[in-house]
Amino acid sequence: MISQNIELAKKNLDSGKLIGLPTETVYGLAGNALDPDVILNIYEIKKRPFFNPLIAHIGEKGQINNLCINIPDAAHVLIDEFWPGPLTLILEKSEIVPHLLTSGSNKIAVRLPSHPMAIKLLQSLKYPLAAPSANPFQYVSPTSAQHVIDQLGKSISFVLDGGPCSIGIESTIIGFNNNEVEVYRLGGIPVKAIEKILKTKTKPMFMDKKLTYPGQGKKHYSPKKKIFCISHGESFKAEKSKSIFISWKPDSKSFDSISLDGSTRSGASRLFSILRRLDATEFEEIYIERAPNRGLGPAINDRLTRASHPS
Repeated sequence: MISQNIELAKKNLDSGKLIGLPTETVYGLAGNALDPDVILNIYEIKKRPFFNPLIAHIGEKGQINNLCINIPDAAHVLIDEFWPGPLTLILEKSEIVPHLLTSGSNKIAVRLPSHPMAIKLLQSLKYPLAAPSANPFQYVSPTSAQHVIDQLGKSISFVLDGGPCSIGIESTIIGFNNNEVEVYRLGGIPVKAIEKILKTKTKPMFMDKKLTYPGQGKKHYSPKKKIFCISHGESFKAEKSKSIFISWKPDSKSFDSISLDGSTRSGASRLFSILRRLDATEFEEIYIERAPNRGLGPAINDRLTRASHPS
């Protein structure tokens, strides 16, 4: 069922069920983040490996104190500036957090989403929500309620419909190691914006092979069709009958464009829906122009790199 009924969403969650949750980034497969049985169900439905931890979602800034301890000053600065919003923080977890949620780590990934329906629902609950993207592991993330039903409709019975996701790519993930600020995933908050607020450079960790945090797999966000990336601004013409070209911004020579107006905001919001739509076409090879290296461009290019990885 697709519905805008928040009370019904709460009823499903309180009974231990999973729902599709709208956020500003992507739709999540959501359930009680403090219930190991619910967390296990999330892993099983997504076919997600247990070594890949989940993000806890809260409805108010103060709730972080229930889940986390020893919060560094830099984290408080980012919370004040970017929450609610597409920013996930990696912090030391409290005793109430199940080890299954964090894949055995003593650290938890937590964020406060900015989608008004998500906030209203989260504030009505007595527990945070674990909510990884509502799609099979490694497939393209969902940015609409219908996307969730298309992929997981047989596994869950309720999707809270919050309309299309305004950001369209996952949250930026930031961690803290002594005096260093580490970036574990590029996402909806540009790294330069984080560095400007903290007045320090960050350390890129998003290509870490350990898969310590979400979104670090070499192959991820991937459609079924073969994806090939070309440099931003490079001219290209698909030669094979089963091949097409997706340009960065509208171009008469391309099948479609990632961005409608050349902005990275537009590109981010459209990226996953375009990849999904291409899976429904007869084309076998998709050549996609990368985004410019500004704004959300690096995060978009990160998704394209992982989507095009052969294995």
